[in-house]
Amino acid sequence: MQKNSDEKSFSNVRLNWYPGHMAKTKKQIIEDLKLIDIVIELLDARIPISSRNPDIQNIIGNKKRIIVLNKCDLADEKENRKWVNYFNNNNEIAILTDANSGYGINEVIKHIEKIAKEELEIYMNKGRVGKPIRVLILGIPNVGKSSFINRISKKTSAQVGNKPGITKQKQWIKVANNIELLDTPGVLWPKFESQQVALNLSYTGTIKDDILEKSEIAFYLLKFLLKNYKQNVITRYKLDANQVEEIMKNENQQESENILEIINQIGKKRGAIVSGGNVDENKVANILLEDFRTTKLGKISLEKTKKEY
Repeated sequence: MQKNSDEKSFSNVRLNWYPGHMAKTKKQIIEDLKLIDIVIELLDARIPISSRNPDIQNIIGNKKRIIVLNKCDLADEKENRKWVNYFNNNNEIAILTDANSGYGINEVIKHIEKIAKEELEIYMNKGRVGKPIRVLILGIPNVGKSSFINRISKKTSAQVGNKPGITKQKQWIKVANNIELLDTPGVLWPKFESQQVALNLSYTGTIKDDILEKSEIAFYLLKFLLKNYKQNVITRYKLDANQVEEIMKNENQQESENILEIINQIGKKRGAIVSGGNVDENKVANILLEDFRTTKLGKISLEKTKKEY
């Protein structure tokens, strides 16, 4: 976990995470959109911007869209409200959900029905009576799409069977009268806009831990937490608040060394010690990432809106 002064090691890692099936999925989504009236875009409430696939933005075009900020139970509640206002101010419908508990699902269904009613009236005026409104669910891997589908399915009727001309891979779910929903596999994009996007996707487990160095990810996560949620770290690992302040303000060594010193403090508190009394940094990395992902470090938002709402 040793860092050099400019901490460029993470950005030099090669990310081989865009396999052939993702390119195939993207092509399939483009094809499916020809059948679709409404798009539900699932985002991770902790990283609303990093979890938006920029390729998908171009593909969707002018389709009616509902943004679902899923996993809101894992994110900072204050930031959740700000993100809803952020999207609303950009003329986008945004709804907070926790697919595991079902929170917000009824609100999503209500908005689907509202948009569907408007679309059906347009079709009726054109003489197209009985045409179903079709909804597509899009989202990157690990955003909770399966849980969302399962939850919305239980709220409504069972899956619609295979239809003529529809491949077996397509899963249509009847949401209400004249409304059908289509699931798609999660798809990432071939190039990240920035190192921070890659980091955010790593923290949340979208990029699998075996692709990147876990200790590197944990280092940057702790750096973020100490800047934005320091008390959460102190409380969780029973650290001495004054000692943490002294370490972070120590100008006699680089910032990266200060963070590594706190990693050692956490390791000692949690018994992550190897022979010779040294701290097992990989074990500490596992502890930090697991505690973040299970909210043992509290409800944390990794991205904040640039404006106050």
